[in-house]
Amino acid sequence: MKHSPLIGRDYKARLPETSQDNKRKHHYLFMLAGGVISLVATLLIISDDAEAIRSEAVDLPTETTALPATAVTSDEHISLPLALPRRSSVSDTPEVAVDTAPTPPAGKWREVTVKNGDSLSLIFSRQGLSPQQLHQLLSLGKEAKVLTRLFPGDKLRLNITDDKQLAALSYKINPTKTLHITQRGDASTGYLASIEQLHTETRTANSHGTIDSSLFLGAQKAGLSDNLTMELAGIFGWDVDFALDIRKGDSFTVVFEEHYLDGKKLRNGKILAAEFINRGKAYRAVRYTDANGDSDYYSPDGKSMRKAFLRTPVEFSRISSRFNLKRKHPVLNKIRAHKGVDYAAPRGTPIRATGDGKIVHRGNKGGYGRTIIIQHGSRYSSLYAHMNNYARGMKHGKRVKQGQIIGYVGSTGLATGPHLHYEFRLNGAVRNPLTVKLPDAAPLAKKYRADFSAKSRSYLAQLDVLKRSTLALN
Repeated sequence: MKHSPLIGRDYKARLPETSQDNKRKHHYLFMLAGGVISLVATLLIISDDAEAIRSEAVDLPTETTALPATAVTSDEHISLPLALPRRSSVSDTPEVAVDTAPTPPAGKWREVTVKNGDSLSLIFSRQGLSPQQLHQLLSLGKEAKVLTRLFPGDKLRLNITDDKQLAALSYKINPTKTLHITQRGDASTGYLASIEQLHTETRTANSHGTIDSSLFLGAQKAGLSDNLTMELAGIFGWDVDFALDIRKGDSFTVVFEEHYLDGKKLRNGKILAAEFINRGKAYRAVRYTDANGDSDYYSPDGKSMRKAFLRTPVEFSRISSRFNLKRKHPVLNKIRAHKGVDYAAPRGTPIRATGDGKIVHRGNKGGYGRTIIIQHGSRYSSLYAHMNNYARGMKHGKRVKQGQIIGYVGSTGLATGPHLHYEFRLNGAVRNPLTVKLPDAAPLAKKYRADFSAKSRSYLAQLDVLKRSTLALN
């Protein structure tokens, strides 16, 4: 067969052609023609779809990498020179929810200091902000509820636009917590509230002191804050009457938390362990938090430091008259039993319920003046007399908790000066509040005993070391 010279020119040398060669050549030509047709059709389809691919992949760079073509043979697949987009390892567009994305504040920032008698409503009114915006803010939930309890001296940062729209608000709740409120989009889409919380570093500190005249003076000399002193008195207040039992030479040792932010001390934390020595008797307490998150103080053997009743209803007051069934009344000038204890204290000093119970009397009661009587279960009751006033919400039938403020010291009734007259009754009979044996609160549950023992061991060891060091220094 005579071949076309066009085909012949594709070869470097002319070789004799055989019948088998002719068949193979025709086969190659047929496959090559089919491949070219398929390639052209595919490129046309790809060119139509390329724009659609690029428009859909908005987050992909447009730089491409061409894939090399391979030789076409009868037993190999055709590799098309397609240009595919290269995906970046990090998306160029951040993932933000459209319905919650805050818009950067567009107005000017101004700082407002809360004055006496101020409320958020008054502040908004002075800044020209509408009541509708105030309502939107207060409807944000618990995060924004803190704005309803502003105090004089607090500072608010407000971002207000030229058309009197609140774009953003910032309120520093405390050194580690700040409330941020920003618009979702424009003024009609409402606001978003978030809390920024800075994490503090917790360290352990300790202090030891000896009492010469009072717990407060001894604690100040030892470097304890007033809050830690009050907490210390609260821990041992069921066993020690700090108005009556304190003696010169009594001592205390405290292990407590300190919170730091960026290397600077912010505040003291909770007392972790403490020892108080009163009249030579040592009392120890360790703080423990159970699996439910409830914290309390327990003695080393797991007994609660709390009792069912507080020993005294007024903190750090002076006893002006003791329990005496043969006392001569200072006003009536005749023998009349004094069935309780009088605590002299400034007018207005808070009076606290000594135990959980229900108010069974609230009102004037003869020479007692303004009086509250609380029933504690079926066996115990307590009486608080000569009040200047009652705490808000105190009424007959109301249930109160131990330590809850029920009234304030006064001199109503037959009283020569401001003081609290306190009585304690067991099965209806008066008992001396200073000496009566108070029932204990429930001890630590048995399921927590092993965990408590393991965690308290290190704190008790610290108390031992501090005690030995103090004795050595002395």
